Amino acid sequence: MAQTLEMAREIDWARFDQARGALGSNFPRILSYFREDGCKSVTAIEDALRAHDPIRIIGPADLLKSEAVELGALGLAQLAEAIEYDARDCLELHMSPDTMLESVVELRAAFEAVAEQLDRETNPLLVRRPAPPFAGQFGALTG
Repeated sequence: MAQTLEMAREIDWARFDQARGALGSNFPRILSYFREDGCKSVTAIEDALRAHDPIRIIGPADLLKSEAVELGALGLAQLAEAIEYDARDCLELHMSPDTMLESVVELRAAFEAVAEQLDRETNPLLVRRPAPPFAGQFGALTG
């Protein structure tokens, strides 16, 4: 579980930067949608799991997957997609989604970790991730 959770927390920063550039002034709005919709989606998935209702898991998991991909949170997107597909299987096989409990717990933790990383990256008052090193670029100028 820990390895899966670590992977779900990872962000493809190149993809994130690409989305940020492509969305321009719309980026803060899209990011706020991710925060809002993502939180609602995770809660809806948890509620549906408690109600043993796989059909109510599918839509929120698909929405979370799509928004996560857009922002480069590919691990979170993969986890949401796995939950979506498991719910579809439960629906087709007329099974309760109880076996998805561990994945849904991971989803909450992964979403919160991703949201925190995105907040750190986009909030000028928080510490940002370090810039990539410039190793070798100025080597000829030294010594």
